[in-house]
Amino acid sequence: MFINDELGQLEKGLEGALRVLDRGGRLAVISFHSLEDRLVKRFMKRESEIDAALLDLPVVPSELQPRLKLVGRKARAADAEVGNNPRSRSALLRVAEKVR
Repeated sequence: MFINDELGQLEKGLEGALRVLDRGGRLAVISFHSLEDRLVKRFMKRESEIDAALLDLPVVPSELQPRLKLVGRKARAADAEVGNNPRSRSALLRVAEKVR
């Protein structure tokens, strides 16, 4: 993970996906490792909330509005899937929709 900068590449990939995704498009990410999932979770949370420093403003400028809206909660493989594919046990799916 360190040598190949896998987490750095994942962060770049998430930013790139958000940049090319059209409004209404959905970003779905499957992670297999807790470090990957933490990065995805924080990215989606950061992009789906207004900065706390701006919450007291009467109107938040459109360019500072969230770019994503979270869709559902994280999803894990069903027991039947894990039975057929044991490696799916560690998989987590997170989904967000581009709103801006």
